[in-house]
Amino acid sequence: MIRVVTVDDQALIRVGVRTLLRSEPDTDLVGEAADGCAGLALIRRTRPDVVLMDIRMPEVDGLTALREITGDPALASVRVVMLTTFGLDEYVFEALRDGASGFVLKDADPAELLQAVRVVARGESLLSPSITRSVISQFARRAPSVIAHPGIKGLTEREGEVTAWVAAGLSNDEIAARLAISTETVRTHVSRAMLKLKARDRAQLVVFAIQSGLVPPM
Repeated sequence: MIRVVTVDDQALIRVGVRTLLRSEPDTDLVGEAADGCAGLALIRRTRPDVVLMDIRMPEVDGLTALREITGDPALASVRVVMLTTFGLDEYVFEALRDGASGFVLKDADPAELLQAVRVVARGESLLSPSITRSVISQFARRAPSVIAHPGIKGLTEREGEVTAWVAAGLSNDEIAARLAISTETVRTHVSRAMLKLKARDRAQLVVFAIQSGLVPPM
């Protein structure tokens, strides 16, 4: 059973998510809150598997609450999906950098929201190649300079190459085909890179790679 908490100041969104999650046999809504402050108290009390967090909220906003969650070792197993109104909310990159496992549009189909909960609960990230490329494009326009992650130098040549392709928006299967190696080998390299860079998941690995200026060899 996937235990979920919803934090959103819009009652209509909370009701919709509540109805959706309670209709599924593998999801359990363990609580909901209307702002980040109440949400943090709820999350610390219930320790859910997944949090659906609105970005813009009064009092304590979603980004501040996200940083509290990812910065608390006691909540290391909690995964956060940010809810946003636009495909590329101005705060999406910041949310991914701070440890969000992905984001979902508020007007997404119910099946898409359920998929997000299930994917993130498995420890994966909700970043499709198309979304990854959009994030890269946003970052390229905003980033003033490259700031290398301190762990980048610890990557092997192959780990760095695979990480660069991940940041370019390729899936594991696409990377495997391009490098003529197995998909399982790609997963191993990605896992090791995440460990060395202390990335919570693939989404944060993408952010670290982009910030560090990693580009795949052409």
